[in-house]
Amino acid sequence: HNASKMHLSLSRAKLTVFFLFAIGISGTTAAFAPPSKSIPGSFHHRVASITQKSAEKNDLFSEKEAVESTADGIPRGGANINKPPPKLPSLSTYRKFALPCLGLWVAQPLLSLIDTSFVGLSGDKATSAQQLAALGPATTFIDGSVYLFAFLNVATTNIYSTARAQQGEQSDKAESVVRTASRVALRSGIGLLLFLLAFARPLLSLYIGHEVENTPGLLDSAVDYVNIRALSMPTSLLLGVVQAACLGAKDSVTPLIAIVYSTVVNVIGDFLLVNRLGMGLRGAAIATTLAQWASTAALLGPARKRLVRDRSLGLWKKPEAKSDTVSAKTFLGFAAPVLTLIMGKLAAFGFMTHSAAAVPGQPTPLASHQIILSLFFFASPFMEVISQTAQTFIPGYLAPVSDHISKRKDMDPNYDPTQDSIVKPWNRAAIDVGNSLLKIGFSVGVVIASLAGMVPAFLGGLLTSDTTVQEAAKPLAKYLFAGAFLTAPVAVSGTSCVCDY
Repeated sequence: HNASKMHLSLSRAKLTVFFLFAIGISGTTAAFAPPSKSIPGSFHHRVASITQKSAEKNDLFSEKEAVESTADGIPRGGANINKPPPKLPSLSTYRKFALPCLGLWVAQPLLSLIDTSFVGLSGDKATSAQQLAALGPATTFIDGSVYLFAFLNVATTNIYSTARAQQGEQSDKAESVVRTASRVALRSGIGLLLFLLAFARPLLSLYIGHEVENTPGLLDSAVDYVNIRALSMPTSLLLGVVQAACLGAKDSVTPLIAIVYSTVVNVIGDFLLVNRLGMGLRGAAIATTLAQWASTAALLGPARKRLVRDRSLGLWKKPEAKSDTVSAKTFLGFAAPVLTLIMGKLAAFGFMTHSAAAVPGQPTPLASHQIILSLFFFASPFMEVISQTAQTFIPGYLAPVSDHISKRKDMDPNYDPTQDSIVKPWNRAAIDVGNSLLKIGFSVGVVIASLAGMVPAFLGGLLTSDTTVQEAAKPLAKYLFAGAFLTAPVAVSGTSCVCDY
């Protein structure tokens, strides 16, 4: 009895530490965000004012206005390519964008990691291992479903940031990108919701394999988790594209507020439903779903004011078509290459989870696999944010060059851009930005991979109270380090691809 009380006290202490850690992740990124007078929230009004003054003079960028409108070191719509490119972004500029951006990228895996910790530390050791074993395929399945539509986020950031660089942030084309992306995301989310509710059980049964029959309750728990989380699919996909549009506008602070809401709601929900009421996976799924609803509700209001002039995202009613309206077909151009990459990743993760489920001695192997996979997914965004930073900053240098080359080729079919003295400094600036981000990415990769690998090796008690699962996870630490580190060159290689036009 005394041992049981001591075990319960230790579990609650660990949950308290994790609670503070989760809140700290969101709070720290908010704390490092630039003050309101220098972030895009108020910067929006400054740029609008500058653009209006310039238009009246038929000169969008006078010498003084160009400096003001590129306070963050990135050219805006109407940049004059005949002038030297703006000063390269400093490390401080990257930090002000990347840290809040990291809070956005890490939000989804943080929710799964919070669920893993609360489920692993609540209940007795036998229940803990079995619940973690069910959580593994369930989170991989639900996160993979959302990940399939990540091409919408990539397309939104890329198309929106390019539209802003070419035509300005107040252009009809830029706003059309936001509306189209939001409408496509919401409808895709509804379709995904219906699909998961209809086919979750047979797909999970196939996914987990023959161990379903040998581990009673495993499939039922996983299906309950997926069915509850499926209710958040429409808002999850909508949240993703709205966040992506904000990042394309170099506003990584506004959506960060929504992430703070999400983290707080999820931690409190898990604490009450999982730890206090003993609802297990079902409680974790409810808490995460409520967190995603809260996050979307918190973001939509500020985002509408920030991204569209009439404050309407056109979710249900398609706005009147204009000459420069961006259609849903534009986003499909990103689907093939991005989906190919995503399907490859999902196939790899699915095969690993299926293999872990086939290892004898369940539920320990699947539970330890869930811990490693949750840590890997939590570490990956630290590298992915470098690619997101490149997609946001580099188009400001490349878009004016692309417009210039296109116009020159229309005038002269024999035009050679490699010999154009106007193009060279802008192209060189874009490459320099990409190279600097590559160096940062590799440095971040080493640090994050090392920290992630230390958790199963030395701090396994933070994620599960089952000592058997802790010992099973320890040998996997070196593989977690290797996987997390090798994610860095894959993610940051996107900076080179952005520069290669």
